[in-house]
Amino acid sequence: MSAYIVFTRIKSIDQKELEKYRTGIKATMKDHPIEVLVADGKHEVLEGDPIEGMVIVKFPSVKAAKDWCYSEAYQNVAKHRKHGAIYHGLIVEGVS
Repeated sequence: MSAYIVFTRIKSIDQKELEKYRTGIKATMKDHPIEVLVADGKHEVLEGDPIEGMVIVKFPSVKAAKDWCYSEAYQNVAKHRKHGAIYHGLIVEGVS
């Protein structure tokens, strides 16, 4: 069953750190079955607190999503995301 990782950027803190993250992220996707569905496109919050942006990526399974998210390559780049902004992140299973 497909799975999705969703990151919502709540508040940017350090643009230089976010740039390091954006520069390094593509290399972490090599050799992983990732389909980027949404990447900081125009959005409208219908309910809840405002956000600055959102990324949604699709994987063939929860295991594949976790394999990428917890990979050494991604974790080395993710530290820049964590220093650059406040985010919420989650994995959600798709419908069968």
